Amino acid sequence: MARNTQVAADHNAPPITQILAKFVATHPSKGWSDAVDHEAHRTFMNWLGCAVGAAHHEAADAALASVTMLQPAAQASVLGRSERVDMASAALVNGITSHTFDFDDTHLKTIIHPAGPVASAVLAMAEHLGNSGREVIDALVIGIDVSCRVGNAMYPDHYDRGWHITGSTGTLGAAAACARLLKLDVAQTAMALGIAASQPIGMREQFGTMTKPFHPGGAARAGLMSALLAKSGFTASPKALEAPRGMMQTISTKNDWNEITYELGERFEISFNSYKPFACGIVIHPSIDACAQLRDIFAREGVALEQVERIELKVHSLVLELTGNKEPADGLQAKFSVYHGCAAGLTFGRAAEDEFSDQVVNRADMVALRRKVVATVDDSIDEASVDVTAVLNNGRRVHVFVEHAIGSLQNPMTDANLEAKFHGLSDAVLGAAKTAELVKACWAIGDAADVRTLTALARP
Repeated sequence: MARNTQVAADHNAPPITQILAKFVATHPSKGWSDAVDHEAHRTFMNWLGCAVGAAHHEAADAALASVTMLQPAAQASVLGRSERVDMASAALVNGITSHTFDFDDTHLKTIIHPAGPVASAVLAMAEHLGNSGREVIDALVIGIDVSCRVGNAMYPDHYDRGWHITGSTGTLGAAAACARLLKLDVAQTAMALGIAASQPIGMREQFGTMTKPFHPGGAARAGLMSALLAKSGFTASPKALEAPRGMMQTISTKNDWNEITYELGERFEISFNSYKPFACGIVIHPSIDACAQLRDIFAREGVALEQVERIELKVHSLVLELTGNKEPADGLQAKFSVYHGCAAGLTFGRAAEDEFSDQVVNRADMVALRRKVVATVDDSIDEASVDVTAVLNNGRRVHVFVEHAIGSLQNPMTDANLEAKFHGLSDAVLGAAKTAELVKACWAIGDAADVRTLTALARP
């Protein structure tokens, strides 16, 4: 029996699937400014460092144990480890590790972490095929443009419904990037996007668990497989993205098609990428920055943390929605606790992966300091800002307002900052000398004749 349903569908949407397919298949190599190309190299290096750094996390061990049960052929590297697996499994595992520390890049307009799905798929396929570094960078820029433009069109409705937008749009970006590497024509690329459109991945309910980093890994694998299927003649709807019951109108009531088509091929979303100085959810960063500034003030004035009676935090409602965990039990949960972020900023003046270890999270002094943080919602404050006041036990109030945290587009990490971050992640895995070689290889990847020279450096 037919159901009587009403769907507020747009039956006059532009042919988005075909428009994006033409862009992916025909846009010229390095068809963008030197600034965009440099940002692509920054994005690639930041992603690679994050993947190597988490190579021996328990999530990586579990994922690798699972894929090796399939007895895959050794086609591509698991970054930061000696194992090699099939390219789809490498895309999965490297996508997982690149997001495990929550230390990866962020497209701030949509909160998409774009490199995880796209770069993980691209490098795994490129290593197997022997693509050049220029082909990798081209695919990275184009794949990220697809995922972020689709994200722009659906955000915030899609995200507010509970989708993890990194995974849902990342599948499309990975498919586009791999289609580009495979040199698929427009029709085949449209099929790759169509196949990927039936595989949006990730729910926000999973934040704080290993399944959150599975989302970019799963998206990378799904996108790579979509491109391979299309290459072999597998078909999909030519309107899979925009149709009334296609991907975008199914998973979001907001679909601003102009966000996809406007200045396509002229403006590149990778230009608006940002990089995290702190290994946690992006909305916590202003609070960590502010508390690190308070720590500096206290150090100059001889104020001990024991003299702090409470920390009054005014934040946008999204901050508490995403990171309102007052009593995190482990490091993964702490990455979604603005309370722990404040405690880390006050105690250490930083919040890299060590500050989110289970041991630090459960330290008595950290628990006590977290409980002194009183967070209230003030939606007049932008979600990228914070208002913090430390109240001392003598009644004195010390105030810090952060409009744009370090790592934002307005206060970006420098190339030197990114290199230092890479060393902080990779030195313990690969050694300082080999990490230094890998950093140089990342900066020069656009000129590499074969990316396998780089992936060899990324293995112990």
